[in-house]
Amino acid sequence: MKFKLLTATILFSFSLSNLLAQVEQVKVRTHEIGIQTDNDSYLGQGSDQYYTNGIFIYYRQALSINNPSATRLANRVLGIELGQKMYNPQSGSVPDKEFIDRPFAAYLYAGANLNLLYKNESNLKISLQTGIIGPAALGAEAQNLIHNTFGFYTLQGWHYQVKNSFQLNFSGEYNKLLARAKWIDVSGSTYANIGTGFIGAGIGPLLRVGNFNALYNSVSTQSTASKVGLTPLHQHEVFLYYKPMYNYIGYDATVQGNIFKHTAGDEVTGTPEHSVFSQQIGVAYSGSRWVLDAGAVIHSRDVTRMVRTHKWGTVTLLYRFK
Repeated sequence: MKFKLLTATILFSFSLSNLLAQVEQVKVRTHEIGIQTDNDSYLGQGSDQYYTNGIFIYYRQALSINNPSATRLANRVLGIELGQKMYNPQSGSVPDKEFIDRPFAAYLYAGANLNLLYKNESNLKISLQTGIIGPAALGAEAQNLIHNTFGFYTLQGWHYQVKNSFQLNFSGEYNKLLARAKWIDVSGSTYANIGTGFIGAGIGPLLRVGNFNALYNSVSTQSTASKVGLTPLHQHEVFLYYKPMYNYIGYDATVQGNIFKHTAGDEVTGTPEHSVFSQQIGVAYSGSRWVLDAGAVIHSRDVTRMVRTHKWGTVTLLYRFK
């Protein structure tokens, strides 16, 4: 039954892509703005745990390329983002700190990134984020607002959250096309983080099935904004993707607290799992104006005391314009 459903989904994706290509032509769009929202409730599993909510606002602008015919670059994109991530234990209401298997924590930040995309379908994305982890990140206030608005249960335990610590974090991401057939391709993906909050690295493949574009102008590499007239493989992207990844965690301030100080007061911290495996499966679409990416993430335990694995849904919606 699951195989039949997957086959029907793929066939529907191809048909939708071909139909959209007939009624709308993709134009060069140099700017895009949008929002991403993550929440474990999107999967309908009735849970409210671990990485429980995230919200991000994006603005991206394609940059000019001098003498494009004589350079390896196919596209350059500058990005700015604002974001907040919230974490709580196996429940947002714990009667005692002994039940905290993953610390209460929130991360509020602003960031910028430069995405360099090459004609050989590789890209290097360099990012800088600065912000705060702790009560000043307003995690308790945001989660209380959500619960009060929708009539969810009363929260209890945020006074145990990790204390305030200033954040300055750098990251680099590299992707490279490995092989491609007509309707399927596979890429390699790696990243590394270093900073006051996050130290680690990861590696894994990205499998795409459907109508996808080259990695220098695709949803997959956040490069749908472009300032040059790139010829797409397809007028519209509509594809399924699967991205498993091995992650090494050296330090995580949402688990361990301030990297420069020991635990203080009522703060409850944890011990991270250094080897973490994640999987993301989803569907992506890009057209002349709109970009949509929706997926589900399964994440192994990243704290030694955690009772079970993470699972959450993620949805990104972008609007492209000149």
